[in-house]
Amino acid sequence: MAKKLYVGGISYTTNDGGLRDAFAQVGEVVSATIIMDKMTGRSKGFGFVEMANDADAEKAIAKWNGQELDGRKLTVNEARPMEPRAPREGGFNRGGDRGGRTW
Repeated sequence: MAKKLYVGGISYTTNDGGLRDAFAQVGEVVSATIIMDKMTGRSKGFGFVEMANDADAEKAIAKWNGQELDGRKLTVNEARPMEPRAPREGGFNRGGDRGGRTW
């Protein structure tokens, strides 16, 4: 069964293909995605690599965690499910306390 890994510390010059090629050195890569900022289109410096099985995922963590890729030291560990976020309050046109007078 495929296992998803979190990869942090990715160089802003690294692309999805470079990330895939690096992790393919230790096993079969199902997918490799660098997370991009929607506003600027630039890399956020982290991404996810899905390895084909647990053994390949463990090899990838052993090889790449703490190692450099394109001049930046990577942090690699098993991805955790995203925790639900609390709704945001305040901000432009989003409600919240406006600080008006109370009589």
